Amino acid sequence: MDQEPTEAYEHTEHAHHAAHSGNSFLSKVAVSIAALAVLAAGAGSLETIESGAATAARSQAVLFQNKATDNWNFFQAKSLKKTMEEIAATQGGTAAADWQARAKGNEAEGQEIAKAAKDFETRSDQSIEQAEIHEERHHFLTIAATLLHIAIAIATIAIITGGQRWPWYASLALGLLGTTVAAAAYVG
Repeated sequence: MDQEPTEAYEHTEHAHHAAHSGNSFLSKVAVSIAALAVLAAGAGSLETIESGAATAARSQAVLFQNKATDNWNFFQAKSLKKTMEEIAATQGGTAAADWQARAKGNEAEGQEIAKAAKDFETRSDQSIEQAEIHEERHHFLTIAATLLHIAIAIATIAIITGGQRWPWYASLALGLLGTTVAAAAYVG
């Protein structure tokens, strides 16, 4: 994608010549090419935005899952510490009550840590769902942009052939289809 696309410049040049030809039909075709180019640029921009949003949501899901894993590891450490303190408390002696209190403290902290871990897992799942939505939109917008670019190319045929109408009608139909597919990315 490092190359600068020249196809749009060629279509623009054909449209420019058509606009100055004095033929009103060719002028309509030139205007429709410009409109299709705007729609294609919009679909392409939205496609890029959705792709970036999908990537960001996936990254966020991984971050939340890592935080959940960290919390579960901390929970396990607290659980082991609690068990050791309970064992120490069962040994009796003057510190037994202190060991039992520490065990209860670690149990309470462990429950808070487990709650945080579950929250991070929920947030990870939500981020994955968002990523899937953005990816689906991206796919729709890729199809839409492709249809709009094909429509531009076909409309140019009407200019090159000196005013044949069938390519223009075909390009308008493809342009409508591409616009509908782009709109469908955000509906439903």
